Amino acid sequence: MPEPIRDHYVVVAGRRYPPKQVLAVATGLDRADFTTHHARRILRGLGFPTARRSTPPADAGDERRGTSSTAERLRPHIGEWVAIRGDEVLVGAGSPAEVIAWLSRHGEQAESMFRVPESDAHASGSGPA
Repeated sequence: MPEPIRDHYVVVAGRRYPPKQVLAVATGLDRADFTTHHARRILRGLGFPTARRSTPPADAGDERRGTSSTAERLRPHIGEWVAIRGDEVLVGAGSPAEVIAWLSRHGEQAESMFRVPESDAHASGSGPA
């Protein structure tokens, strides 16, 4: 599960992670052994999109083209429960309990929590045609 994003993030499999979390997990290094900027530079060099929270990603697929819609942010979380604050997805998980546990563990507060629909039919409540 991604930890809270502070300023910088890296996109891995459509999800935003803190760069130090990704590099520490991938290498086994202690986070105190490198800075966020070192982690970003290494991950960007490996082809992972990196950016700041306040700016659109420089090289992140749909995000690279400036798409910043909530729908695009929710796409990696289809079928999951998510916690949202503003236009930011804080966390996505398989159950509401996992989302609440993550929020509690990281001292975060969400404005809303919901399950991302698996299809337009699920979103609208209509049945199959």
